[in-house]
Order: sequence, then C-alpha cells, then structure tokens
Amino acid sequence: MPRKHFRKYLPNHEKMREHRHLRHFRPLLKHPNLWHLNRHSAAGGMAVGLFAGLIPGPFQMISAAILAIVFRVNLPVAVFTTLYTNPITWGPLIVAAYGIGSLFTGEDIGKVTDFEFDWGGDWRLFYPRLIEWLMDLGLTYVIGSLILGGILAVLGYGAVQLAWRLHLLAYLRRRRRREADRKLGL
Repeated sequence: MPRKHFRKYLPNHEKMREHRHLRHFRPLLKHPNLWHLNRHSAAGGMAVGLFAGLIPGPFQMISAAILAIVFRVNLPVAVFTTLYTNPITWGPLIVAAYGIGSLFTGEDIGKVTDFEFDWGGDWRLFYPRLIEWLMDLGLTYVIGSLILGGILAVLGYGAVQLAWRLHLLAYLRRRRRREADRKLGL
C-alpha cells in the first residue's frame, strides 16, 4: 500500500494536536480523515492543495489547512501539495490563469504577457509592488485562478485515485502470484 511509504514522512497527529500553536484548534483537528492516509482522504487533500496553491501570497498553506478541515481530507497532504507553486512555476500559472479568465471576461491577454514589473531592486518593495500588479490584473485573474484551481483539483483528485487503484491492483497481482507459486512449491 502507498501509505506504508508515506507514513514515515507524515507528522504524528497526536503531536500536532498538542503543539502549543495548534492547541486552540484541537476540537477542529479531531476528525480521523485529517490525519489518516487512505485513498479518498489523500485524493481530497491533493485536490484541496492544488486549489489553494493558486491563492497568491503567503496564505496558500493556511487556506489549504482551512479547506482540509472543512472538507475533512488529509491535512498534511493538502498543505504539502501547495508547494507546487514556487518561483519557477508561479509565472506560467499566472499567465495560464489570466488566459483562462480572459476567455470568460473578454480581456486582452496582452495585459499579463507584457510583464512590466518594476520593484527597483529593493526587496522591501517587492511584495507590495507584486500585490499592486496582481490587483491590476483584476477580475480576469480571479476568475481564471478559480477555474484553473478547479481544473487542477479535479485532475489531481482523479490522478491520486487512479494511481492508488493501479498500485493496489499491482499489489494484489503480485500477492496472487506469490500464493500460486507457494502452492506449486516454487
């Protein structure tokens, strides 16, 4: 089972609930699906993480955790999955989201591809100017992000379900082969 391989990397749910910063949220963190690794919970965590990963700024992991609690899916998988957005993938994701949004709003895609982002080399100005630039993209970007997030969530959910199922079928096939060999005395 895939969970044998992943369990060693997942945090202990008892330690997480007792963590001093999470103590106040203990009643919310009691549902077993938040911590147990099964096909549906892991697939749901993947979907939530893919959706929340498109939220700009430092709110991706917090949003993934909140959505995981609301939908009762695996919390560590949801939070970890948000890491697919990074400085390398973020630009193409913004362009894709704006392109999808422009199909629905009729905006010109040139607004996002003419990337004029000047932060003057001062790292203190980077984040405020980035937020300002994203706000200029407006409703087109928001609509595109929601649609792209939904598409990624559905694809991620299906991919985890399929991969888990294929892994299980291969495991059962190997087990049947071992049992047949044992009966034949091989």
